[in-house]
Amino acid sequence: MILSLNLQFFAKDGPGGEKTEPATEKKLSDARKEGQVAKSREIGNGFALLGLFLLLKFWAGSLGERMLSIFPAYYDKMAETIRLYNGQIAEGTISSLLLQMLLNTLIMIFPVLIVGVAITLVTEIAQVKWKPTAKPLQPKFSKLNPVKGFQKIFSSQSLMELIKSIAKIGLITYIAYTTLKDQVGMIFRLYDMPLKQAIVLLGDVVSNLGLKISAFYLVISFVDFGYQKWKFSEDMKMTKQEVKDEYKNAEGDPQVKGKIRQKMREVSQRRMMQALPEADVVITNPTHYAVAVKYDAEKYDAPIVLAKGEDYLAQKIKEKARECHIEIVENKPLARMLYANVEVGELIPPELYQAVAEVLAMVYKMQGRV
Repeated sequence: MILSLNLQFFAKDGPGGEKTEPATEKKLSDARKEGQVAKSREIGNGFALLGLFLLLKFWAGSLGERMLSIFPAYYDKMAETIRLYNGQIAEGTISSLLLQMLLNTLIMIFPVLIVGVAITLVTEIAQVKWKPTAKPLQPKFSKLNPVKGFQKIFSSQSLMELIKSIAKIGLITYIAYTTLKDQVGMIFRLYDMPLKQAIVLLGDVVSNLGLKISAFYLVISFVDFGYQKWKFSEDMKMTKQEVKDEYKNAEGDPQVKGKIRQKMREVSQRRMMQALPEADVVITNPTHYAVAVKYDAEKYDAPIVLAKGEDYLAQKIKEKARECHIEIVENKPLARMLYANVEVGELIPPELYQAVAEVLAMVYKMQGRV
């Protein structure tokens, strides 16, 4: 009995084999255009938290005083407004005052928002450099595929995110507990303190706790950044076949390019053989090289190479020369020099003038032209 085996079942990661090759520049560039980059969101969150709590630590007192000054001022305005209207509140008066109070509050906390946005922007650029793309914002129906949605839920990436979330919650809980357990008594005494002192003290406790959380959060974020870079590098790896296919697409199929070069050589050879009858002499090796030379003092400043060839082509040039009654002169050193240093359609270089002139003089004398 003969068993037939499909070797595709033994291949890894598809028909191209196992993905062992590093990603090419083109694949990385295409991935970036799609918004796929190696970055950690935790880096931005960690630095944003650190900046926020640093700002809070050095600005909490001033911010608290300014916020405390807002409420009495607007309460006085409300009382004054009610007195002006004989105890009746005009339509829209209270809402207008509340809107003004909200705007002033937003102006006070605006620096905090600016710091958060700036830190997030800087950390993003530091991770992936500045190259914005709108392609990830384009709607894709594949994102609505429920099968792919379930695969993402139960993927290794989701498992890693779950581990990170548990680690963050556990870390924050531990730091909060160890930091606040010694300050519980002081926190309960806040009710007996003046309001400004209580706000400053509470701000100091919150900022110190936040700085500790931010520092440990940054440790997690840098670990996550390393993991994201490693995972991205693994995900971007290519099979040997994919690398070959990409090279073919970028540079062209070698077989097609070879055929194009062959066609170009054939066209060049046909033109060369058509110009050969105008030659004055064919200088040969005698078996390996053949170079056809012409000199027209009215057109050129020096002799010109009309045709040249090696081996088989050299024989074809000599056959054509005999048909056209062109003199064939054997000069091995000169034939090699002309073949190696002068292209078809180029003038003879000055260093070969003397040798070529001697050959032409001999040919002209044989033909009775001199």
